[in-house]
Amino acid sequence: MATITLKGAVIHSSGELPKLGTNAPDFKLTKADLSDVSLADFKGTVRILNIATSLDTGICAASARIFNQQIKKLGGAVVLTISRDLPFAQKRFCDAEGIDTVITLSDLRTRSFGKDYGVELIDGPLAGLLARSVVVIDPAGKVVYTEQVPEIAQEPDYEKALNAAKAAAAY
Repeated sequence: MATITLKGAVIHSSGELPKLGTNAPDFKLTKADLSDVSLADFKGTVRILNIATSLDTGICAASARIFNQQIKKLGGAVVLTISRDLPFAQKRFCDAEGIDTVITLSDLRTRSFGKDYGVELIDGPLAGLLARSVVVIDPAGKVVYTEQVPEIAQEPDYEKALNAAKAAAAY
């Protein structure tokens, strides 16, 4: 269980992010068109999992926008923004914000992603949603970078995540 804060108040996640060097847990998540995808569907590419509490919050929206801009400079990588928002809401957000590179995925069906990645919030006012985190997975499926943002109202370290993705793509 990770201890994080929400505007200074202590809250907890269901576990810990996957360990560096381990195989990333597979998942089944839902795209905007309501089709399901798994981690294996993106095999052979560097995957940045931008895990968001809700795209309906300023910080999560900012992270999707920033990763959308930055990933265009990094060929061979994909950003998957994952939340428990409904796919319809994710699509509306992307259309309104001009998000055209990031792929949004919803944990609405199995609700296992949050548990498998240790990011489901288990207490506090956002219980049931996902803790803001970033996981970078290399083309072979190994976890090469993780960040559990210590304060939900804080943005992730984009530079570190992108540098990890660049290193994984060059490897």
